[in-house]
Amino acid sequence: MDLPAPLLEGTLLRRYKRFFTDIELADGRVVTAHTPNTGSMKQCALPGSRVLISRADNPQRKLKYTLELIMISGRWVDTHTLRTNRVVEEALRHNQIQSLENFQVQPEYRFGESRIDFYLHQGDVNVLLEVKNVTLCCQPETACFPDAVTTRGQKHLRELLLAKQQGCRAIIFFLVQRSEAKKFSPADAIDPEYGRLLREVVAAGVEVLAYKTVVTPKENRVGEPIPVVL
Repeated sequence: MDLPAPLLEGTLLRRYKRFFTDIELADGRVVTAHTPNTGSMKQCALPGSRVLISRADNPQRKLKYTLELIMISGRWVDTHTLRTNRVVEEALRHNQIQSLENFQVQPEYRFGESRIDFYLHQGDVNVLLEVKNVTLCCQPETACFPDAVTTRGQKHLRELLLAKQQGCRAIIFFLVQRSEAKKFSPADAIDPEYGRLLREVVAAGVEVLAYKTVVTPKENRVGEPIPVVL
């Protein structure tokens, strides 16, 4: 999907109060940008990193700028988690996800005690698909999730297992924003319970997919799948 334009380049000075970042622009001005990411942003929110931000014209917004991309190891990384599902939805609707071609797509589906990201259906086949945004590498070429303990993510795994037991296909989909990654694994050192649950539900039939994104200052789109190592 297309990113906002134009984007302004700057340098990250600090992230604080979770949703705030101070950015120094090329002309020396320092602005505060909204950071739409509730995670720890481990490896991402590093002072001195190159960033791209957008400016909003909405007069109701308190913060006029939004952090869009961060440069990590010479590559742009999309940390804007509110964009994650739209990137995946675009790929689903354009039949770019293997084994999920030609499904009807319904975002934000209520199931159990959760709102699952997508309900897909095709004939008698029903699929529940939950998306997670991945910006962390535990090893140089191994993307991993989560970047902080996530009880919400653990609940989603349990809901997917319930969906599988009720006769649906159930899929946990990791959208990997780190282009250098060649495989995906759970971040056991950060949230061992999530890793344990992920292995448990996969053993019980929940499917797991990991796809890398292709990120440029103009777009973010789903690219190639990578192996999942549990």
